[in-house]
Amino acid sequence: MDITIRPAKPTDYDPLGDITAQAYLQDGLLDFGENDEYLAELKAVAKRASAAEVLVATENDTLLGGVTFVPSGGPMADIAGPGEAEIRMLAVAHTARGRGTGEALVRACIDRARATDGCVRIILSSQQKMHSAHRIYERLGFTRTPERDWNPIPHLADFTLLTYELTL
Repeated sequence: MDITIRPAKPTDYDPLGDITAQAYLQDGLLDFGENDEYLAELKAVAKRASAAEVLVATENDTLLGGVTFVPSGGPMADIAGPGEAEIRMLAVAHTARGRGTGEALVRACIDRARATDGCVRIILSSQQKMHSAHRIYERLGFTRTPERDWNPIPHLADFTLLTYELTL
């Protein structure tokens, strides 16, 4: 498979928003399904691209997935502090899974973090059910940081995001 990773273009925004939303919906990661408030955020690729770097994976001009790279605690960061970059909203179309797409996107984020002045670490949050993503992160050297686990939805007491970090 010949995967290309590149910055998202405006023509990618709507299709990537759909891929991201469908990935979360089909994997049962949105507690309220089509009515989940986070669904609008997942679809809002143009908004993310205005505040961070959105990368896409393509093969022969077919969009396979994408990820948001937030350098050094930018406005899209959830938990990154000074000297930390953050990975957000990694999503791969179901038809492109198991072929290295997710790993290629994470590697591209690691490369960008290493090229960011003053960046010493890359971090991310992940839902407990995202087992395939956890395997990618661990294979690439990320380690769990349970002391940073957090809940973005306080009224859902059992919704804790797991955190991972990679020291550069």
